[in-house]
Amino acid sequence: MQDWINSIDWNQWLQVGLQFSGRILLAILIFIIGRKLIKGLMKAVDRILTSNGYDNVFVNFLENVGSALLTVILAVFALQQLGFQTTSLVAMLGAAGLAVGLALQGSLSNFASGLMILALKPFEEGDYVSVAGGVDGTVQMVRIFSTVLTTPDNRRIIVPNSMITTDTMTNFTTMNRRRIDLVIGVSYADDLKVARAVLEKIIQSHENVLSDPEPVIMLMDLADSSVNFAVRPWVNTEDYWSTRSDLLESIKLDLEAAGCSIPYPQQDLHLFQEKTG
Repeated sequence: MQDWINSIDWNQWLQVGLQFSGRILLAILIFIIGRKLIKGLMKAVDRILTSNGYDNVFVNFLENVGSALLTVILAVFALQQLGFQTTSLVAMLGAAGLAVGLALQGSLSNFASGLMILALKPFEEGDYVSVAGGVDGTVQMVRIFSTVLTTPDNRRIIVPNSMITTDTMTNFTTMNRRRIDLVIGVSYADDLKVARAVLEKIIQSHENVLSDPEPVIMLMDLADSSVNFAVRPWVNTEDYWSTRSDLLESIKLDLEAAGCSIPYPQQDLHLFQEKTG
């Protein structure tokens, strides 16, 4: 054993160790500096695209994809410094990528759906949408595999991109104007002309209601417990919820002040007493 130890050329092993350690340090240094350069490049691309009017959803998606691809290339280059053959390494990555792709078909579908979202542009950053069977929120960003929404009560929802492209989606803010659809019921005993006049006055006097398209007030239904009016004014999209709330409050107060009542479903119970004897 002692002879075997004595036969080792320690100077040669020391040189090899120092050389390999140098390669490791060089690879680590290349990777660290490369990551900083990639982040700087992505920020520069972000600024250029944003200044040229590109949508933030597109910019964020491109930044995520570009950063991932450049990081993979950087990792291959860093491993090359350790003596790995890049040709065989790329072949191994290709085979591994194929295996991973087969195992992650859902993720690839989300990636392809993300590209479709960017190409078709069904929404932009800041739009309020309803997707994936009733998930509502404001669009924050489109990532490689998912879209990030924020709900009005400040919850973050991550929706897979494939659920957006394969299901019905409603964009509430893409149009400049929206119609408020209200169904207002009054009692059968009320004067319908008085009720209509009250509704017309409320709609015409509200500052947010648009004159074009013209508001619609019409008798819609003779329901079980009420006579229903359809009240349909148009407003700018950003005024929708505040105007809707104002109209509902004014309609209730003004109808009651005019002697009209807003009925609610009720049943009359009649009791009969049988005569005996």
